[in-house]
Amino acid sequence: MDTENVKFVLCIDNEGCEDLEVRKIYEVLPDETAEKDDYIRVIDESGEDYVYPASCFYPVEIAPQVRETLLHAA
Repeated sequence: MDTENVKFVLCIDNEGCEDLEVRKIYEVLPDETAEKDDYIRVIDESGEDYVYPASCFYPVEIAPQVRETLLHAA
């Protein structure tokens, strides 16, 4: 896995999205179709991956050593 290209987002709004937690960091899964419609795909609290409005998230940069920890914890 190319960990350098993995993207992370911070949930800033979960209105209408009960399977998201505000202030939680989520890994973004690639989904070009969703991105074209301003959505992103993440694995939510149900343990499944779903698309959500991109406006519910804010992109974050993660330090390399923290990135490795996050990816191995998932």
